Amino acid sequence: MTATTTPMPARTAPVPTSSAAAVLEVVGPIRDRYDEILTPDALAFLTELHSRFSARRHDRLADRMRRRFEIGNGHDPQFRDDTAHIRHDDEWRVAGAGPGLEDRRVEITGPTDPKMTINALNSGAKVWLADQEDATSPTWKNVIEGQLSLYDAIRGQLQFTSPEGKSYEVTAEQTPTIVMRPRGWHLVEKHLRYTDRTGRTMDASGSLVDFGLYFFHNAKQLIENGVGPYFYIAKLESAEEAKLWDDVFTFSERYLGIEHGTIRATVLIETLPAAFEMEEILFEMRDHVAGLNAGRWDYIFSIIKNYRGRGARFVLPDRSEVTMTVPFMRAYTELLVKTCHKRGAFAIGGMSAFIPNRRDPEVTERAFEKVAADKKREAGDGFDGTWVAHPDLIPVARAEFDAVLGDRPNQLDRQRPDVSAHPGRRRARAALGAPRWLQQPHLRAGPRQPQLHRRHLLGRGRGERAAGPAQRCRTGRSDGQSGRPLPGKPARCLSRHPGRPADGFHRLYGQGLGHAARRAQGQSFRPDDRGADPCAARRHGHPRRP
Repeated sequence: MTATTTPMPARTAPVPTSSAAAVLEVVGPIRDRYDEILTPDALAFLTELHSRFSARRHDRLADRMRRRFEIGNGHDPQFRDDTAHIRHDDEWRVAGAGPGLEDRRVEITGPTDPKMTINALNSGAKVWLADQEDATSPTWKNVIEGQLSLYDAIRGQLQFTSPEGKSYEVTAEQTPTIVMRPRGWHLVEKHLRYTDRTGRTMDASGSLVDFGLYFFHNAKQLIENGVGPYFYIAKLESAEEAKLWDDVFTFSERYLGIEHGTIRATVLIETLPAAFEMEEILFEMRDHVAGLNAGRWDYIFSIIKNYRGRGARFVLPDRSEVTMTVPFMRAYTELLVKTCHKRGAFAIGGMSAFIPNRRDPEVTERAFEKVAADKKREAGDGFDGTWVAHPDLIPVARAEFDAVLGDRPNQLDRQRPDVSAHPGRRRARAALGAPRWLQQPHLRAGPRQPQLHRRHLLGRGRGERAAGPAQRCRTGRSDGQSGRPLPGKPARCLSRHPGRPADGFHRLYGQGLGHAARRAQGQSFRPDDRGADPCAARRHGHPRRP
């Protein structure tokens, strides 16, 4: 089966709406100028987005929960068999860079309040990530006034005076291209209340609110300015979520009557499941995607979250030890570069954790050294650009990428044939490298971390006594000494998911019965049960599935 790349035909006229019964109500306070953003037409557009896509959003969030349970229950992520034809087809390519995104060697990130917006536009970076997600606390004030800042900046009318009387204005002759990052699918906007056609009322989607308001007010003005409506897409976990975003983009373009493919998105690969679906994500968004970004810090957190119940060997040491040179981070970033360049997409590096301090020269010097080393590695690995969080770091990062790129705007021609992935074997435990590097003695967790993990493993809180090692896989709530179940308490598995009924975790998404429920039904434990019931498998002498 061969993957195709036929784009959806573009429409030049607005799409008629059909959400007469659906309502989007503003329940947050209306302050000065909020009515310029929360216009009736903009709210009608948000209502239509929710009517068409909110149900699919909930389906995708349910898929996330199911998949998280599967990983926690011993089923490691791996490349999908049902999408192998996409990975094996070498013909398809993505839309690539839009106007203003051809050179992305240094991007600055930051919130969208007026002062930070002006500082970013004066920074000298190639791109500004206007962040409505991680860099912005999603208060009602920040959400709407951030939209006002972007509205004014795009029209060249943004000014700001601080409470101390200091004035800020955009003075740069060449300002960065704006790429806005809306909140992830999992977040809601409680100050907007959506009621669907059946009368069900729920909080609005933070993703659709952030995207919808920015796109509706600014898309045509951005095109007139010679660029376009560009977005960073955060926290994706599957190709199906990417397809949902692509459908949102396609509908929105039709709604405003602009050409299909005008929107460009850069997807952050910052979750463990997404690392195994990078080509599928690019394929589903191929008419709108410009590149992928290595979101290193959320990626580390995703591994912690998904493997938090899988045993002490998955406990990571202090985050200062989890650098970009450890095997599982190297495997992830190198595969990202290879995947992007194979499909004509930009590979953008991540954020260094070091920030200069203008009041402390020693701190600043150390930060410059660390950032320079980090950006040198990224440029050498084939990344086309990188992130910084402070204007003083822009010259440092630019110098490292200039040394590699020279006059070229990118290095898409570097294909990285030395990087390979094996669909049948490249799993989180093997290819992503966590156990391999954790086995190195000098990188193991310190003495306190296994204790903290063991408390979680055994399900005890403050002041509770732990069951002995011999009782770790007993069913029933342990009394802390003999491991016997307490009278009247449901059977539980203490080694994998404390406080949850033994059959509840395994049965929730069709993974089979827990060992207590199986014993009650007289079922035996076979080697085939290892994936569904690893606790029982260990108790009966079977090794973990590799």
